[in-house]
Amino acid sequence: PLAWGRAARQPLGPLEPPGLPLAPCRAFSNNKILVELDESSGVATMKFKSPPVNSLSLDFLTEFCISLEKLENDRACRGVIFTSVIPKIFSSGLDITEMCGKSTEHYGEFWRAVQEMWLRLYGSNMVTVAAVNGSSPAGGCLIALSCDYRIMVENPKFSIGLNEAQLGIVAPFWFKDTFVNTVGHRVAERSLQLGSLYPAPEAHRFGLVDELVPEEKLQEKAVAVMAQWLALPDHARQLTKSMMRKAVLDRLVAHREEDIQNFISFISKESIQKSLRMYMEMLKKKK
Repeated sequence: PLAWGRAARQPLGPLEPPGLPLAPCRAFSNNKILVELDESSGVATMKFKSPPVNSLSLDFLTEFCISLEKLENDRACRGVIFTSVIPKIFSSGLDITEMCGKSTEHYGEFWRAVQEMWLRLYGSNMVTVAAVNGSSPAGGCLIALSCDYRIMVENPKFSIGLNEAQLGIVAPFWFKDTFVNTVGHRVAERSLQLGSLYPAPEAHRFGLVDELVPEEKLQEKAVAVMAQWLALPDHARQLTKSMMRKAVLDRLVAHREEDIQNFISFISKESIQKSLRMYMEMLKKKK
């Protein structure tokens, strides 16, 4: 059961800068996401902890939405930093096992949860900062794209992008819209057609991430950026964000059922199931 509990402040591990005074911090931990709220700053951290690769399973997506909704409804919270506790990976994206060999009902339920995650995050009133501390393909990239600001570890071994085309799947229109709004039409068109994953320095050059920092500076930088955004009056920032994002959000809301049906009919095709099975086999061999 998810419950807010007062807890001693959890150490953030190697990401936390040493010597900070301990602020009152509420933590609630689910199975797959650890949420901590620092009441003195009004900043929460949502840390993905779903090994091995923080894939976006139905359970993960459900926890994500519940956690975000709790923070939205908490007057003490004004901003959220998203990061991962799993080394070298932010999130590997949608869980392929949810899309392979299941019923049409399951595909529908899963896709609705993916939509819900994006609608809540992209439309959030809070300031959202992605502290990308590892690779972030596909749905992991979507989470980062949906935030207000993206900071990534400056390690060329870490990559980010919407690589759906490589798996024989098509990124839906609202993934595409979010991508275009971040990097512009030309880069988005080429990247989506090729299913490109960009190493951190290249991602920064294209504006896919806003800033690169050394790994040990990531948390500190995320906190500093958050403070800069929170220095503004909330209402002005929220209204501006809504104005910028409303048309894109409304487009999915208006076509939500159609988008679910499109996903079900696409993912149920034998050719698509076959390519997903081949991809899963390839992943097993890599292990």
